[in-house]
Amino acid sequence: MYKLDLPIDPKQTAAVERRRNAETQRQSRVFNVKNRTRGVDVAALENQVIERKTREARDKAREDSLDADTLRYAQTAELLEKQEGERRRRLNEELNRYREREQAFENRREFDLNDPEALKKDKPARVCDMDPRCGPASLQRFEGEDLSHKARQSFQRQQTHRWLETQRAQRERERADQRLADDLTQKKAVELGERASHLERLDRECRRALDIATLNHNKAQADEEHFRREQDREREQQENQAEIRQHVEGSLLTEDPSQALSPWGAGRIITDRWKGMSSRQLEAIYSTQAEQRVENQLKSQAEAKLEDEWDTQRTLGARAAMAMEQEETERERAIRETLGQYNSQLATEQRAHQKYLEQEVYTNPPTAQYFLQFNTSSR
Repeated sequence: MYKLDLPIDPKQTAAVERRRNAETQRQSRVFNVKNRTRGVDVAALENQVIERKTREARDKAREDSLDADTLRYAQTAELLEKQEGERRRRLNEELNRYREREQAFENRREFDLNDPEALKKDKPARVCDMDPRCGPASLQRFEGEDLSHKARQSFQRQQTHRWLETQRAQRERERADQRLADDLTQKKAVELGERASHLERLDRECRRALDIATLNHNKAQADEEHFRREQDREREQQENQAEIRQHVEGSLLTEDPSQALSPWGAGRIITDRWKGMSSRQLEAIYSTQAEQRVENQLKSQAEAKLEDEWDTQRTLGARAAMAMEQEETERERAIRETLGQYNSQLATEQRAHQKYLEQEVYTNPPTAQYFLQFNTSSR
């Protein structure tokens, strides 16, 4: 017979379990009141929070990097300032050492006049046979005695003479330089004056030559203009005489109608030679105008007749339109009456059906247990 104790398929069991878990997860999402009523996307909010934290971390890292760069720049500036201070200190020390070494007080030219140890360093005025330095009781020098007076005066005279010679030579050089500068200035002024005179003379000569050339040119133009006017006047007189002779001898003043005929066709004329139409031409024009008036009168009568017919057609069309509009109005009124009766019938039937439902069908109101069977699945 039939075998009923079949083994359970593990794939089917896994599929059922997977569907059951998916349904449970879906119910947890669908039946979540906060997500359902407010419409909040928790995953999106969490992503936004993560992005905000990432952005804040990135901004903080950038600010930390900027702070580190600022600190490094400040340290570098401080180090450079210290190096500059050290360099200035070394320069000042070297300057002081140079001053102590090369610009000492005892190395000055007038140090012998300000030396506080001058008396100690001075040698005695007279040399003693036993002691070249002589003692304090040797009485080799007395108050008011000047043993180097002659030598000092000779040295001062020589020095004054050298100074005077130097000043005189300097003044001579200055005078020579001044004389040379004055000579150069005078020569430059003379040269500039000669050049200005030469340029002025050349300018006057150029202006004189230009004025003469302009005068000659104007005179030539005037002669040419006078000659041209004389030729134009003579030519105009000749042309006027020829025109008068042509009019007198020609056929224009003879009133010849053949003179107005154009060589381009029989129906064309030369307007400056035309003397008017002949009587035969005028009669032909008058007869043509009479025929045209008769034709225009007939055409006007035909158009008036056609317009009357159109007016009759428009009147008949307006009357037919009014009749059709009245019929359409009557038809719409009948349709509205029929629709009103049908609506009244439907309302009566609906009220009767509602009364039937309230009195016959809806006699057993649902309880709370009835509503608990709903919303148990996410599908």
